[in-house]
Amino acid sequence: MVALLWLIAGVVLVAAEVISGDLVLLMLGVAALGAAGASALGAPLAVDAAVFAALSLGLVALARPALKRRLTRGAELRTNAEALIGKKALVESTVDSAGGLVLIDGQSWSARPLGDDEVLGAGETVTVMDISGATAVVSGEF
Repeated sequence: MVALLWLIAGVVLVAAEVISGDLVLLMLGVAALGAAGASALGAPLAVDAAVFAALSLGLVALARPALKRRLTRGAELRTNAEALIGKKALVESTVDSAGGLVLIDGQSWSARPLGDDEVLGAGETVTVMDISGATAVVSGEF
């Protein structure tokens, strides 16, 4: 009966990990499954609790940081001009093929439209599509 309770706790914690995404509940769920295994082998409740505690500490302290590093290794942090791509901007002065100004994160940038025939009027909200030198390439809302 105790093994079944540990098993249910483990499954619930692993399932709850889907919501949290921080890998802590996953580690606790695996530890609970380990305690369920110990209980199924006939260990007393004190041993089950010790197995749960040891696995929890080990997994959270050792396995979780290594797993998080591995999962976030490919994620690149965009900085400087790259970080502006995709942001919303406010047109300060008309943006056409001759140029114009937009306000991005409180800073004024020279801008040109993505399409050569596109004209964006003052007050419009646009999206930064690219940064070309010191000029933001912007496109109107669709």
